[in-house]
Amino acid sequence: MRSTYACTVSRLILLNGAPGSGKSTLARLYAERHPLTLALDLDLLRSMLGSWLDRPTEAGLITRSMAIEAARVQLLARRDVIVAQYLGRIRFVLELEHLARQTGAAFLEIALLSDAEDLAARFYRRSAQPETATHLDAAQLQDRSGGEAALHQMSERLLDVLVHRPRTLRIESVDGQVEAAYSALVAAIDATVAPAGERWSPP
Repeated sequence: MRSTYACTVSRLILLNGAPGSGKSTLARLYAERHPLTLALDLDLLRSMLGSWLDRPTEAGLITRSMAIEAARVQLLARRDVIVAQYLGRIRFVLELEHLARQTGAAFLEIALLSDAEDLAARFYRRSAQPETATHLDAAQLQDRSGGEAALHQMSERLLDVLVHRPRTLRIESVDGQVEAAYSALVAAIDATVAPAGERWSPP
């Protein structure tokens, strides 16, 4: 159960993780089990832009701007937003933090971490049998970006971001253990009691 405090303050939850870590799955589960929470899927939003694969950098910037505005509407209505997105650079993290301050929301940063080899295996297994169009898009983009070697680099960049955001809570993501990761995610979110617009402190 959310506290009385939590019911009056919206929460902007960043769920960071490399491709294949399960972040989108966890975000969807959280939204399904917490009615009216917005699971903001930037990959899905980006896929609505025509021929975005031909201009991925520009498409990414447009998508992030649209995501910020969608999240703003939700947060001002005092409803939660969970953003499941790989962020290997800090800029968008700071933009989300700024949005939380603007809207009086609590800002939570959570990272899903996995063994690099396991992560690559999961990503390519998903790519071979995509369940959604965004999975197929992700596979095509990854091939254009350098394949498996690029996946390892993305994991390293995520760790670099965490160096600069030491208060980010880390959750282990293990292949086939979705409910365990989900329970850890919910525990982290429900433990949050932070003044509006401030970053959270882990329990």
